[in-house]
Amino acid sequence: MGPRWLPFADVATPDLPLSRLLRLSLFQISVGMTMVLLVGTLNRVMIVELGVATSLVALMIALPIVFAPFRAIIGFSSDHHRSELGWRRVPFIWKGTMWQFCGYAFMPFAILVLAGKGESHRIPEWIGVVSAAVAFLAVGAGMHTVQTAGLALATDLTPKEAHPKVVGLMYVTLLIGMMGSALLFGIALEDYIHARLVGVIQGTALATLTLNVIAMWKQETRRPARHQPKREREPSFRESWAAFLEGDHARRRLVIVGLGTLAFGLSEVILEPFGGQVMGMEVSSTTKLTALLAFGGLCGFGYASRILRRGSDVQRVTQLGAVLGIPGFVMVLASPVTGLMPLFLVGNFLVGFGGAIFGHATLTDTMNRAPDDQVGLALGAWGAVQATAAGTAMALSGILRDLFDEVLGSGTAAGYNAVYVLELVLLVATIVITAPLVRSAAPRPGVYGGGAPEGGRA
Repeated sequence: MGPRWLPFADVATPDLPLSRLLRLSLFQISVGMTMVLLVGTLNRVMIVELGVATSLVALMIALPIVFAPFRAIIGFSSDHHRSELGWRRVPFIWKGTMWQFCGYAFMPFAILVLAGKGESHRIPEWIGVVSAAVAFLAVGAGMHTVQTAGLALATDLTPKEAHPKVVGLMYVTLLIGMMGSALLFGIALEDYIHARLVGVIQGTALATLTLNVIAMWKQETRRPARHQPKREREPSFRESWAAFLEGDHARRRLVIVGLGTLAFGLSEVILEPFGGQVMGMEVSSTTKLTALLAFGGLCGFGYASRILRRGSDVQRVTQLGAVLGIPGFVMVLASPVTGLMPLFLVGNFLVGFGGAIFGHATLTDTMNRAPDDQVGLALGAWGAVQATAAGTAMALSGILRDLFDEVLGSGTAAGYNAVYVLELVLLVATIVITAPLVRSAAPRPGVYGGGAPEGGRA
């Protein structure tokens, strides 16, 4: 088809063919599977089929937030890690994979005990609560470690000018993984029974291990000299973090990432329950909603890459993502009133589209301003804020839904609608906070997402 119609195809070089980059990106497939399983499939199954309280489910799937703030430390540690083999990123990817595998190993049985399905075996319910919490935490810790180190390895393998495009490629792969796994999970659980839930989770464990091993196989060059101590003193994490925050409006940019992610993330936990309880959709259909959201995100990443390559200001693109989310949430709010299922589907697509544009723009902005020796730290900082905000959204959405439903008490949709209105308010706040950066932005020729495009007009 040619590079014109294939986003990120120009990332490849003679020393780093596209096939190798695509193989490395397989770790994002495993991350996408984990996100869909936790946020989509298990969320729906635990609430609807197993009858677990919405607030408890929200807290369970938000437990990975406990590990999310450590992504900056993971990135910094992988920047300076020393081993006898000379690897920096691979040890972190492997350890993260093992954490995911161990968490998946006992997660399905913990969930069944949590839901009271272990009564015939006289298993106390508190054992299910504790073991499920440990399982979710282990899977989340592994996911954050794998993604942070994997993205850092991808930037190590490519020239600096291609870093934003490589990161964009990795996140497109993530969305493809989310779409594919959502469809597969929906097919596997179309006729739900407990045994199939166990099989799906254990299959995900095996797939995660396989994909991550293939992804990191012979990717990072062995440099044994790395394990030798340097004569000069290396900066501590606190010093490196302070230097990173000294950048242009660094704190404001991180606040924008967190606020916008919170605005888009509040709907993820309640998306499938909303489809099931308010719109009357079946399990397989609501699981496919996550695939639709991911497809919208895929289109959003492609569009954001296109306009950024043409020289659009990255802050204006950030604002554009937030603006597009507003009509999406309005359509979702209007769908139960009008009874129009297409309106609900288009609204969810638009939410995914705007959220992806927002995420791509903020990540590109972070990478453009990352010091040469702080790529891992920069990715970790963005990931820490983004993942923490996303986890907070997961935890708050279920709690807020139950709280609003109790206070308003005007029907099944009342709590859901209140959460969607809150998301609209947060999006407006994100647009307002971004405005000073848009006004002060000046074109920077030659910078991806901030000036004139390569070989073209501004």
